[in-house]
Amino acid sequence: MDLGLTDKVALVTGAGSPIGYGRTIATTLAREGCHVISADLNLGWAEETAELVRALGREALAVRVDVADRASVDAMVKAAMAHFGRIDILVNNAGASSKERPFMEMTKADWDLDIGVNLYGQMNVAQAVIPHMAARGYGRIINTSGGQGIPTISVYGAAKAGVEAFTHALALEVAPLGIIVNGIAPGLGNTGLVTRNDPAFLEAYRQRSALKRLCTPEDVAPAVAFLASDVCSYMVGQWIRLSTF
Repeated sequence: MDLGLTDKVALVTGAGSPIGYGRTIATTLAREGCHVISADLNLGWAEETAELVRALGREALAVRVDVADRASVDAMVKAAMAHFGRIDILVNNAGASSKERPFMEMTKADWDLDIGVNLYGQMNVAQAVIPHMAARGYGRIINTSGGQGIPTISVYGAAKAGVEAFTHALALEVAPLGIIVNGIAPGLGNTGLVTRNDPAFLEAYRQRSALKRLCTPEDVAPAVAFLASDVCSYMVGQWIRLSTF
C-alpha cells in the first residue's frame, strides 16, 4: 500500500536514542519517502539518526531541542522551516521520566521533569508547528502516550493521561484547518526510559502481555507511519494502543 508519504517533511522529537522508538520511527518514515528533521536533547544522537536517514536517500536535518523549553522549541522550528520550508508531519515522541519512587517521596523537581517534558513538551511543539501547517491547510500530528497509573511512576502517568485529553481536544480544534491529530500508545518497551527498571518489574510486565514480550521500536514505527499518511484521512482524535494485556 502506498502511504503517500513521498517528499513529505516529518519532524520527529526524541529521534536520537539508539534504543528509543524515535530513531526507528524516523528511519521508517524515510523508507516511506519522508525527509526528516531529527530532533533530540542529545545533538550527537540526533545527527546519528539523520545520517541513517540520508543513507536511505532522503534529506535530513539534525537539531538539538529541549521540548520543555519553549525558546528551544521555537529555535528548532525556525531551523526546520529555514531548511525545508514546511513541516507536514509532527511526531511528538520525546519523553523523559524521573527516577521511580513512591509518590510521597517525589519532589517538585521530579514533577517538573515528568510533566514538563511529557505534557508541556508535546504542547510546546504542537503550538509552535501548527501555525505553519495551518498556513498550508495540511498537517499530521501524532502524539505519544502509553503511560498508565503504575505505582512509582504516578506523575509520569498523570502527564501521559493529560496528553490523551489534550490530543482529543486539539484534534477537534484543528481538523477544520486541514490538520489531523491522533495518538499512539505503545506498550512498555526496552527503551531508555525503562532500562533502569527492576528486572523483576519488567518480567512481571512481560508476563502480563498477551504476546509475552515487551514492545519494540519495530512494533511502533509502522503504526506511526500509518497515522502520518494520507491513507489516514478520516481518523481524528483517536489512539492506536499497542499494549497487549
